[in-house]
Amino acid sequence: MRQPPPPHVTVGGIAPHIPADTYRRAQATGQPVVIVVPDTPAAGFPWRRVLIPFAVAGAVALGAWGIVAALCWLLDAAAHTATVIAETAGPIGAGGLTLKLATRK
Repeated sequence: MRQPPPPHVTVGGIAPHIPADTYRRAQATGQPVVIVVPDTPAAGFPWRRVLIPFAVAGAVALGAWGIVAALCWLLDAAAHTATVIAETAGPIGAGGLTLKLATRK
């Protein structure tokens, strides 16, 4: 019967697997067994997990400011257009009331 391979060794996890024949030979001869554990990357702060949400939030904020700037420009253009139309139309009157929409400077 075949044994499954040993689980991956993690820091603070299970001890590395020692084959039975190596263990018995070390006990019989008194020779030490050297276990080599591969170096793992330093457990630091997970920057990627933090930077991605900040990048998304920054993109959303810049997009919102772009929309606000575009709306301000459109409202400014509409106000200028209304002013030009009001200047060329002249006074508007209904009944006895006359309303001058814009005056020339």
